[in-house]
Amino acid sequence: MSKVEMLIELRKMLHDVFVARATGASHPKMTRAHGYVDGYMRALLESGAATKDELLALVAEERAVVSGPATEAVEVDTAAA
Repeated sequence: MSKVEMLIELRKMLHDVFVARATGASHPKMTRAHGYVDGYMRALLESGAATKDELLALVAEERAVVSGPATEAVEVDTAAA
């Protein structure tokens, strides 16, 4: 399996975890899904197939797909302060 294929598989797994979380999946289901993702990511790191930065970026991208951006711009009204 190529690196690209492994990262695609991880992206699918992450998507499933984020969707399950957003839809209120049961605790056992969430725990199992997190375990699969954690193990897969650890194997990618330990084998040298992916770097920590690559995995963090992938997690952030997939989280944004499911839940929207982690933060949004906020305008501060300095006249009111």
